Formats: sequence, C-alpha cells, structure tokens
Amino acid sequence: MRIERYLEDSTARDGARTAIVSGEVRLSYARFLDLAARMATTLRMRGVRRGVRRGDRVLVFLDNGWQAAVAVFAAWIAGAVICPVNPATRSTRLAQIVRDCTPALVFVESRLERLLDEVPELATTPRIVTGDSFEAALDAAPLKAGPLPDTDLAALIYTSGSTGEPKGVMLAHENVDAAARAITGYLENTEADTILVVLPMSFGYGLNQLVTAMRCGATLVIEKSFAFPQAIFEKIRDERVTGFPLVPAMAAMMMQARDLDAALFASLRYITSAAAPLPLPHLDWLRAFLPQVKLYSMYGQTECTRASWLPPGEVDTRRGSVGISIPGGRAEVVDEAGEPVAPGMTGELVISGPHVMRGYWQNEAATRRALRPDPHTGGLRLHTGDLFTADADGYLTFVSRMDDIIKSRGEKVAPKAVEDVLCRMPGVAEALVAGVPHEVLGQAVKAVIVASDPALTERDVLRFCARHLEDHMVPKQVEFRDFLPRTDSGKASRRLAADPAGTTGQDTGSPE
Repeated sequence: MRIERYLEDSTARDGARTAIVSGEVRLSYARFLDLAARMATTLRMRGVRRGVRRGDRVLVFLDNGWQAAVAVFAAWIAGAVICPVNPATRSTRLAQIVRDCTPALVFVESRLERLLDEVPELATTPRIVTGDSFEAALDAAPLKAGPLPDTDLAALIYTSGSTGEPKGVMLAHENVDAAARAITGYLENTEADTILVVLPMSFGYGLNQLVTAMRCGATLVIEKSFAFPQAIFEKIRDERVTGFPLVPAMAAMMMQARDLDAALFASLRYITSAAAPLPLPHLDWLRAFLPQVKLYSMYGQTECTRASWLPPGEVDTRRGSVGISIPGGRAEVVDEAGEPVAPGMTGELVISGPHVMRGYWQNEAATRRALRPDPHTGGLRLHTGDLFTADADGYLTFVSRMDDIIKSRGEKVAPKAVEDVLCRMPGVAEALVAGVPHEVLGQAVKAVIVASDPALTERDVLRFCARHLEDHMVPKQVEFRDFLPRTDSGKASRRLAADPAGTTGQDTGSPE
C-alpha cells in the first residue's frame, strides 16, 4: 500500500478524530488530509518549470511540527519522493545532498532560508517557507491524484556513516508499508493510541512515528525536541500519551531528573527504544520506575527501518537482547562466507524481507556492498555491518559495529562490553567507549563518561574496571564530559568520542 493511503483511509473511518497535536495547533484527520492535498496541488504548480511530478525529489528541511507532517504527506499525494534533512545540517553537507538528489522543490524553515542561499545548486529551486508563507502557499483545491504503484520510491533518507559522502537510502512505499504493518502489529497500535514524537522526523525512527500513527488512526503529538524534559513529561500527562519512543540519552535524562513523578506517565501503555541498544541499567531503571508500562527493546537501521523486536514478556529473561526478527522479515547472524554461525557465536547480522531498502541512490558500489545474495537462495540480503550473537531460539544480542571493534595488544575489544560495565558503576550516568591510536598498543581503549556524582575520579573508574574487566579491556584514557557527543539523530557517536572534546564535525550514521 502507498503511505498516503494511510491518511486517506483513517480520514474515511473517522475524519473528526484528532490526527496531529503540535504546540497550540490541533488538526483533525479531515483537516490534515485537506491541508496535505491542497499543498500537493501547490507542488504540482510550483516545481521547476513543469511542477513537481511523480518521482521528483522534494527536500523537507523543517523542524518537527505540523507543517513538516503536511509537507511529507503532500509530497506523497503528489507522487514525489521525500528527502528529509535535519535542520541542524550545515551548508556543506546540505550541498552534498542537494547535488545527489537534485530536488525539484524545498520546504524550509524561515529561520533557515538564508542557509539555502549558501548552496548555489538551490539558486533556482522553488521553495515553500514555514510561517505565514506556508499557509499562503496552499492551493484552494485539493489534489485528486490517480492511483500510483507502491513500488514507487517514498523516501530518500541520507546517511554517511562515520566517514564519506552522504548516501541516500531508497525506501519504496512497499518497504515503508511492510515495516509499518509489522511494527503496529507487535505494538498493538489502534486508533485509541496517542503517540509522542520528540525524535527528529528527518530520521527513520522519528518519521516512523508519523507513518504508524496515520496507519492506525492514532493521534500524533509532535514536539520539536527533548531539550526541556519536564515540559515533555507534562505533555505526556496532559495529552494522555500512550506510546513514548525514546533513545538511551532520553532515558539517561529521566534517570538523572530530581523528584521525577511517576504520575506524569500514568497514561503510558508502552515505551520503545530502537536507535541504539538500551543499556541494562537504563532498562532496569525504566522497569522499576514504570512497572505498568510495556517496554519494547528493538534494533533497526535506516536501510530496513526495523530488524528485530523483543516481546515485553521476555525483557527479564532475555537480558540485553534486542529480540527476534520482525514479522515478515528474517534476521540471521552469519560468518564471512555468509553462512549461519552456531548459537552464541559472533557474526554479522543480515536482514531480508519486504522492508529492506532498494539500495543507495545513484551509488551502485555502495549498494553492492550492502545488498548481497544469499549463498543458498540467491535473494538479496542487507549486510548491516553490525556484529551480533543469536541464541538457539533466534534471540539477537548486539555486540558492536564492525568498524567500532578496538584492536588493542592484538586482542579485540567490543566497546559495548566495556560500556555495560561502566554503566553499572555508581556515579556514572552515561558512558561511551572508542578506540584511539596508541604507539605501543595499536589502539587504546578510551572511555568518555558523563558523571552523576561530581566526586567521581579517573582513578575510581579504572579501579572499578580492573575489578570487572579483563586487562586488555580496561580503559587507558578516561575523559569526563557534561554530555556525550551525539549524531543529529540522538545516537551516541564513537567517532566524535575518539576526538578530544568531540572536535570533529557531524556524524550521521545509518542506525536509526
């Protein structure tokens, strides 16, 4: 199914139901569809020369908000491909993306319009600006588009990993639909749900909240960010939010909040975590603080949206696991030859199923590296670049990104194994481990720590690690920071952690 049909079908079921809550703006499903369809007419009129047409790319350079939601669905109704870009993106990276996707039109925040002027490739590209200009751009007549195939591309979501040029992950409507059907199925989403999104909708995890909410006719509460946690917690209470997607950094902030009242979260039915494995201390704290809430620990990448989920009933018995394959998909741990490894052995996670991307936009070499044939069936599988183990029942546990493995003294160190120990240490709020060059060791283990106890010292950390880790895993460097370096999607960045005080530029990796 095409994704704009989600909005059309939910409106047909109950157009009066609230679809979007964004600040003071509340949009019913009927109103949301009307705005998106009228904006779709505008796109057909305003694109380069001939207007935006089927398959054209539309750059969505907007903060989280109702206008971003309208822009996304307007592009889909017009038959276009959305290219969401985080508003924190700088002009150099923006120019790289623009050269690659050649957008026919740009939606842009009014405060960011000057940034477009720094990108020569956008000099003649039509733009629609937020604020009064956005609503003034709405055509009077909603677009009545004919049926389009779900094999068309729905989105190009750009990721560059830790280095290199941005790569546009190609997701067709059928890919997004397959993932959304699986996710709403195991989360048991219905129109009675109210889902909060504070994660950027320019990334897969945040965008997925918009898609799944519209699929099941739920209400989506859109917040710009998690910069003011108390305000978000009050929003959860006031809007009676039932679904709360978070990342480890958000869980850490909840853990550090003083006198946090569990009554603020009384309406919650579930919490999800997918952008990075949730550290066990964070998981245990959430379980104790909100025992009535179902906790879904998941794993995903932009290239497949979601790969695995852990049924809430298994959280205590499958500690540290990110679960089993999502419905309709298949996740396997394989060796270098692509053959399944024995239970408990480490290998690369490969994903197959209808939710896997088409490839990288105009990048055949990268596509061939990521999508490789199954040696037995010949079907293409996504090679995630992540090391996992699987038990005899197929439950997956994350070990490390292949690129993140630290080689010290000839031994391999998985950063997450060290981080798990550090996060158990009293006085440590968050920890991140990376490898840094060392003349003797090759690489040394470096720990970056956010302390909840200001009295915590490097000596304390090293003594604790020495008691709980093998010698070659004990950090050689310990650095204290006020917060961990993160990508725009909220994922802690080992590449930035490896630099003193995180001095390198942006890092936008592919995991959600």
